[in-house]
Amino acid sequence: MSLSIPGFDYQRISADDGVALNAAVGGEGSPIVLLHGFPQTHLMWRHVAADLAADHTVIVPDLRGYGASDKPAEAGGETYAKRTMAADIVGLAAGLGHERFALAGHDRGALVAVRAGLDHPESVSHLAILDVVPTLDMWEVLHGVDAAVAFHLYLMAQPPGLPERMIAASADAFFGCFLDAWTKDPEAIPGPVREEYLRASREAVVSIVADYRASAGIDVEHDRADRANGNRLRMPVTVVQQDWGAALGYDAAAVWRAWAPDLDHRLTDAGHFMAEEDPAMVVKALRDLLAR
Repeated sequence: MSLSIPGFDYQRISADDGVALNAAVGGEGSPIVLLHGFPQTHLMWRHVAADLAADHTVIVPDLRGYGASDKPAEAGGETYAKRTMAADIVGLAAGLGHERFALAGHDRGALVAVRAGLDHPESVSHLAILDVVPTLDMWEVLHGVDAAVAFHLYLMAQPPGLPERMIAASADAFFGCFLDAWTKDPEAIPGPVREEYLRASREAVVSIVADYRASAGIDVEHDRADRANGNRLRMPVTVVQQDWGAALGYDAAAVWRAWAPDLDHRLTDAGHFMAEEDPAMVVKALRDLLAR
């Protein structure tokens, strides 16, 4: 049996295309939705969600293709486009009675959150992003040997077949290497939680690759169209990230400000899995955002 967030109720809510998302729901008050990253599940928010539930309705789903949510077969780029996954989240919130909500995302979930903010500004009141840059900018800032840090992006961008077989052949080693390399505090992801992440990822190789493949294709097309049309994030936005700008030679705050005029950009010394390594810092950033 998979682990759960104590005190939260679990529901399955179907999107318009029939894909059902597994979601933990807890607390009362204004709603906030928390979206997980790779190679994790909704469980990465367990500390933050428990704190926020003191005065908010907190909704913590597994993204389509991850955890206990449905994993539809890839049928063209739209199946795992961030536009499709963002529509899942808006539909999930509406199914729980929330037409407008705050939204926070980490890693892959952050890319879904950005797309939700761009496509559904009437639904997203506040937006928090943890440790990514927008999809289009991500590809633009990766270059030369520095791009080796993101080798998995290039592997999973390949056509269906080879990347799925390669990863499935050594799934625990593949997903585990990110859990090891991207954290500065290994104790932040205790053994049972790590095993849950590995189990869930091992069972979702095909859909995880499809998610990443979309980010090298249709997601870039959608971002380019928004950039050309001047579509930006209209809500207050907080970005918390490691100093990737210094590491890769770009101005991270400027990249985000081009998309989000009302921006609070923060750097952290925590590792990539900051919601588990420094949940108090993440909670403070979210509460500061919600007060804007």
